Amino acid sequence: MASISLKGVQKAYGSNAPVIRNVDLEIGKSEFCVFLGPSGCGKSTLLRMIAGLEDLTDGDLLIDSRVVNDVPAAERGVAMVFQSYALFPHMTVYENMAFGLKIAKKSKGEIDQRVREAARILQLDALLERKPRELSGGQRQRVAIGRAIVREPGVFLFDEPLSNLDATLRGQTRIEIARLHKQFASASVVYVTHDQTEAMTLADKIVLLHAGADTERLGSIAQVGAPLELYHRPASRFVAGFIGSPRMNFLAAKVSAIDSHGVSVTLDHTGEAVPIAVDGSALQEQQPVTLGVRPEHLELGAGDRSKGEATLARTVSLTEHLGEHSYVHLDEPGGDVLIAKVPGNAKVERGQRASFVVRPHTCHLFTADGFAVTPLSAFAHTA
Repeated sequence: MASISLKGVQKAYGSNAPVIRNVDLEIGKSEFCVFLGPSGCGKSTLLRMIAGLEDLTDGDLLIDSRVVNDVPAAERGVAMVFQSYALFPHMTVYENMAFGLKIAKKSKGEIDQRVREAARILQLDALLERKPRELSGGQRQRVAIGRAIVREPGVFLFDEPLSNLDATLRGQTRIEIARLHKQFASASVVYVTHDQTEAMTLADKIVLLHAGADTERLGSIAQVGAPLELYHRPASRFVAGFIGSPRMNFLAAKVSAIDSHGVSVTLDHTGEAVPIAVDGSALQEQQPVTLGVRPEHLELGAGDRSKGEATLARTVSLTEHLGEHSYVHLDEPGGDVLIAKVPGNAKVERGQRASFVVRPHTCHLFTADGFAVTPLSAFAHTA
């Protein structure tokens, strides 16, 4: 097993602005860490720097407390699984999995034992004599994972390994990767994806990266934490909007009152008052803010004002029936759309006027610069 530390890491190409900026990050032993973010945020570049396939422009990279900035990739004790599988087409499954061990001059007995054990774990026993062209996409990806497993590295690096698979295979292979991590708990995993479902279901820790101007202004990392921490306690509007599907609803508002119970805001387009359980000590009345509420926290019905609950009444423009639940699209003054997640048997149809409860502890508040206002309670946003 191996820990990974990045200290002040930056990466720039030529005289251009850094694509990776001010990264300070600790990845613990046996931890499953996922790099998540929009296209162009530098996820794969950061992974390749850990692998030794990209040089650092500035900062230090440590694996097991050893600075490896100038250590060749082959000597870092890491194994990488690529998006494209990168299998040798003229070799059998067995030969592909054994190739790295042969280069490392392992004995035939040890190579055979490691390959067959990895094949058993990955359910590739019956495929060892096949060529890659005779395999499905999911089987090829398992071979690529097996080639990494046989090396018994301290760190596994996965660069969007499921993006070439169809939806069904992606789900199956995701479960296999999670199961494998439990079996090889001694190894740390760094996994790159743009798919938040993969991130939320696989990660012990998510590193969400900025892209574009936010990288230059705030650094590459938007937030680091456990999946549910990013979901329930986003540090910024960017994080809140990126994590969750459908995305969080955002409504322009102004602060109308501040007290020990939280903040009340007035929505710009409707004048509706919404109490929010956040610490308003750094806010001022009439300050522009953004109210955030997730679709599942807009519940059908009228709010109880004695409990500080608000009611939003809107016209239904579209209902997506998905079986267990439905997504209700609501017309919002100003041209925006609110989305509510309701039970699948709820009778909500196009053109209907519907009311939704908004509870103080399920709302989020963001200042004009995009940062989240701190919730009052440690239990906020867990409903």
